[in-house]
Amino acid sequence: MFTGIVEEMGEIMSLETRDDMVLWDGSTGEGTELKVRGSVVMDGAYLGCSICVSGVCLTATALNPESNVFAVGLAPETLRKTNLGTLAPGSAVNLERASEIGGRNSGHFVQGHVDGTGTIVDKWIDEDSLFIKVEVPPSLLKYIVPKGFIAIDGTSLTVCEVDYVSNYFTFMLIEYTQKKIVVPLKEVGEQLNLEVDVLGKYAESALAAVTPRIDELEKEVTELKEIIKKLAK
Repeated sequence: MFTGIVEEMGEIMSLETRDDMVLWDGSTGEGTELKVRGSVVMDGAYLGCSICVSGVCLTATALNPESNVFAVGLAPETLRKTNLGTLAPGSAVNLERASEIGGRNSGHFVQGHVDGTGTIVDKWIDEDSLFIKVEVPPSLLKYIVPKGFIAIDGTSLTVCEVDYVSNYFTFMLIEYTQKKIVVPLKEVGEQLNLEVDVLGKYAESALAAVTPRIDELEKEVTELKEIIKKLAK
């Protein structure tokens, strides 16, 4: 679990496909490995720990304390759901260590389980704030609400406006945040990793379980009303 309060911007050292990844049974397979440099997140890091890389919860598989570089594996599902596959050496990424139990949470509960990506379609300045407009698939936009939480490239942010017809939402970055995360560096047309508030998804799941029963009860009530009308005549 993370907070969405980015601790530092790291640098991509390499992104490569390897055919010597050792599997659980000792055999080898092909996989994708990402190496990232970051000093803050290396403090207290250990093999198997979780590090959030631009919104994606990843497991540290190798650590080099001397160079402050750590390695993570990228599963096929991760590459399909996120923008990590588009990174190149020198790219900047947001980094955050897993939150500590009992510690402060100045953002919101971020799982690091990216739901999908959105595309930047516009950017503009409003005094010292930077506004960004993001196009999102309808299947994901339904979980985004005005003034609600959203994690964008791992940063806990507040939604400003939502247009469910044109399929976009906006958010803004204050002057301080603009200098601490990678989002302002991205141009129109580039992708952002998005994680919606998990409470919305849980609520939908819970309602889905009772909705059929509610529909059935409404049908029975309608039928009962018709019967009562007939008896009253």
